[in-house]
Amino acid sequence: MPAAVVVGAGTGGTSATIGRYVRYRGHDTEVIVADSENSVFFPAWTARDRDMRLDAASKIEGIGRPRMEPSFLFEVVDEVLPVADADSVAAMRLLAETTSHHAGASTGTNLVGAFTVISRMRAAGRTGSVVTLICDQGRRYPTTYYDDDWVAAQGWDLTGARGRLEQFLATGRWDGA
Repeated sequence: MPAAVVVGAGTGGTSATIGRYVRYRGHDTEVIVADSENSVFFPAWTARDRDMRLDAASKIEGIGRPRMEPSFLFEVVDEVLPVADADSVAAMRLLAETTSHHAGASTGTNLVGAFTVISRMRAAGRTGSVVTLICDQGRRYPTTYYDDDWVAAQGWDLTGARGRLEQFLATGRWDGA
C-alpha cells in the first residue's frame, strides 16, 4: 500500500471511498485531499464545520465547492491541503511539457498536493510511494488554462509557481506559494 493517496476535493466521494477502504483494511496509508483556492473543503475540514459555505467560487474546474458535499467524510481524511490556483495551472502545464500528457488544472492541484506530501516525507526521512490521480485529458482547456492571456486575466503569476515546481523536481523540496 502507498504511504499516501492524494485526491482532489470534488464531491468528496473519491476521498470517502478510498478513506473508507484504507480504514477498513487497517492500512497506514494517509488520505490527503488537495483543495483549490476559494473552495470550502480546507476551511471546513480545519473547523470541522459541515455547514460552512463560501461566497466565492473555485476557478479550478471539477474540484472546489462553495459548500460541503454530503459525500465528504471528515473522519476518513487525514489532511486537507490548500493549493494555490497558479501552482495548479503551472503543474498541469509542466506535466504537458515533460510528458506530452495534457491534463486539466484539477490534475495540477493533485500533483501539487502530492509534491507537498513527498517533500514532507523526504524532510522527515520517510520513504514510500505517493499516489494521485490524473483527472482528465485537458482537451477542453486550450482557451483557458493553456492560454496565457486567459491565465493573466485571472491574475495568476505562473513564473513563481513554475520556479517552485522546478525546485521540487531538482531537490525534492516543495516550499509552496
